[in-house]
Amino acid sequence: MTDRTMTDRLHALSFDVEEFFQVANLRGQFDRDDWESAPSRIDVGMDAILGALDRNRARATFFFLGWVAEQRPDLVRRCLDAGHEIASHGYEHLFLWDLGPEGLETDLARTEEALMAAGAPRPLGFRASTFTLTRRTFWALDVLARRGYAYDSSIHPVSHPVYGIPDFEPGISRVAASDGTELVEFPVSTLRALGRNLPVGGGGYFRLLPGFVTRGAVARLEASGRPASIYLHPWEFDPQQPRYPAPVLKKFRHYLNLDRTLPRLEALLARFRFAGLAEVLAAEGWLEAAPNA
Repeated sequence: MTDRTMTDRLHALSFDVEEFFQVANLRGQFDRDDWESAPSRIDVGMDAILGALDRNRARATFFFLGWVAEQRPDLVRRCLDAGHEIASHGYEHLFLWDLGPEGLETDLARTEEALMAAGAPRPLGFRASTFTLTRRTFWALDVLARRGYAYDSSIHPVSHPVYGIPDFEPGISRVAASDGTELVEFPVSTLRALGRNLPVGGGGYFRLLPGFVTRGAVARLEASGRPASIYLHPWEFDPQQPRYPAPVLKKFRHYLNLDRTLPRLEALLARFRFAGLAEVLAAEGWLEAAPNA
């Protein structure tokens, strides 16, 4: 007997493809100049993710850092060969306010070049480092529109000390650049409770909250007629990654329950249907273009 939900709706699943030493929580431990000499562990997470997706006949969007695509074009091709969408996560994980408009233009161009050199189509979608598309950086929409992106997944409709727009539409919506060009915004999932949007879309919350909470959140979104959007990272599937010193809270967020990520993902994939963001947006009528996987 299947554990699928009654409506069997298609939900969105994505992975931000970056090395463990490139994440914001460990930024103080690894200088940019150290990246080329740091020990790569990305295969551990990618093997686990692609295996789980294959076993459950699920698809996903892989938001690649351009730096990773340059170093490991074989990973881009492996995702493509398995039927997954390739999208942009920027080149080297810089916050939007550190890049500025001209810097983002250059960052996107370099990432697009790396992805296409690895065999991927020009990306339709973008996700900023650490969801840093906020009211302060809405200019990023102008850059994305100018470069022909169809959708974005960089706005997190939550209250957070670093990122977030708590009063932003939590479901799929259209956002306009200053010239009137529209893009589709597909945030990671939240649920409305206690007068605020609570984050349930993955990342550290996926590891912090019991698995039944995430599954219940997806079921609730499905019952309301909305597709969920869940995201994770390859390093979250690597419980044996080396431990580095960091401030207590950042260390807690990074290393918590790494051994539970894979079984929780498997349980989620066993119950719900998942595909990449562009495929879900096309199925929901928000995009006319076919997914680029």
